[in-house]
Amino acid sequence: MNRPLRHIAIFCGLLVLGLLLRVNWLQQVDRVELSQHEHNQRVRFERFATPRGDIIVGGKAVTGSKETGSRDYAFQRTWKEGPMYAPVTGYASQAQGTSLLERTYDSILSGQDDRFAFRHAKDVLMGEPRRGGSVITTIDPDAQKAGYKALTDLGARGAVVALEPGTGKVLALVSTPSYDPGVFAGISFKESDRFKALLDDKAKPLANRPLRETYPPGSTFKILTAAAALEHGVISDVDAPTKAVSPYPLPLSRNRIGSEAGDAVCDKASLKTAMQYSCNNVFLDVAAQLGEDKMRETAEKFGFNEDVYADEFGDMLATKSLYPEKLDKPGTALTGMGQGSLTSTPMQMAMVTAALANDGKLMQPYIVEELKGPDLSTLETNEPMEKSQAVSPETAKKVQEMMEHTAKEGSAQRALIDGVTVGGKTGTAQRGVNVRDEVPYGWFVSYGKKDDGRSVAVAVFIDPTDMDISRSDISGGRLGAPIAKKVMQAVLGK
Repeated sequence: MNRPLRHIAIFCGLLVLGLLLRVNWLQQVDRVELSQHEHNQRVRFERFATPRGDIIVGGKAVTGSKETGSRDYAFQRTWKEGPMYAPVTGYASQAQGTSLLERTYDSILSGQDDRFAFRHAKDVLMGEPRRGGSVITTIDPDAQKAGYKALTDLGARGAVVALEPGTGKVLALVSTPSYDPGVFAGISFKESDRFKALLDDKAKPLANRPLRETYPPGSTFKILTAAAALEHGVISDVDAPTKAVSPYPLPLSRNRIGSEAGDAVCDKASLKTAMQYSCNNVFLDVAAQLGEDKMRETAEKFGFNEDVYADEFGDMLATKSLYPEKLDKPGTALTGMGQGSLTSTPMQMAMVTAALANDGKLMQPYIVEELKGPDLSTLETNEPMEKSQAVSPETAKKVQEMMEHTAKEGSAQRALIDGVTVGGKTGTAQRGVNVRDEVPYGWFVSYGKKDDGRSVAVAVFIDPTDMDISRSDISGGRLGAPIAKKVMQAVLGK
């Protein structure tokens, strides 16, 4: 063989060897990943070849399946009260894929989990169809309904989160406006157009506001500022007058910041009075005295600056709430009143409130109680898990004292419930560069406790963009407190 032919033969041999190596790599190494890839048509066909298992709320299924008559997609997902539960369940669409719990537990719900292999083999031998498992949630259906109805009646974009402080169970997760996952569950062009219309909707119905959207928390953040002040010794007596003048001169600035309650009430007010009337000057001064490092340290103990909140099942993914780094003195002071470059999800503010109600102990939030197999056998059970001791019990009790005083005598009175110990804090958060041109956000956080030990913490967020309401009527106490009250009553009134 002459030299050129020998080179060609070697080159072709190397190509064949490369092909053989690639084929074996695909079959042995990438096999599992490719077989489960969401764009693999066979995966989609298999996912909808049999009825999916159900997502359970309050002992009842809020999902289902129906036959389609199609050879490839034999079954289509259905939902009961879809818009109300969409922020919890997510969607399972033949064309658009899956999201939230439908995505996280797809292998359980579709019956393709490795733990079902023996049962699946048995079903094949018996000629039985594959069956999916169930996802049991922690959601309280009465609390979810109360929050959803209150927000939709208000006509607001918004969110409600309710947590059980002692365990971290998510009792309500509401987002409005919402969407019905059933309107695009199939594969038709009409359903794809409906999904696209939801994507293009300026009201963002597909947005998960409790978990995936961040906003300036406004004056609700003052409960964390108060906790930081007490924890680091800047203030020891919540009833003692402070030196914070009103209006407050922002450090290194000519700006002076006043309070809605007026200078006569807020000038050199105590921390308790400042909480009662939401006096900005006291919290600005406290944050300035603490400095950015101590403020950030306390915020991070409550969960700020973490990528996700994920329990062992991995189902509670949330956008990071930020207490930013490298703040100057005026920027640090502004965070004391929940403004500046500070951002938070409603879930994060619910966690702060729950931790303070739980004597400073922050529990890991979780929304899935249990996973069950097709035969109702228990696969996994979630247990309460402590995330951190955010502040000492002594500090937490002092903040509770101030929040309960604010509910009885201050701006949170609309959340009071007979026979329930209620603590609350209102919030109105400015947004945009020209704050006078943008309607502010309304916030409200609260907790309720009964003598029998039951408790609940609630965060309500309201974006009044779509509401026919005057700027002067936008406040957390006026809009958010009645919603929080209804949610707390739904949990504690049983």
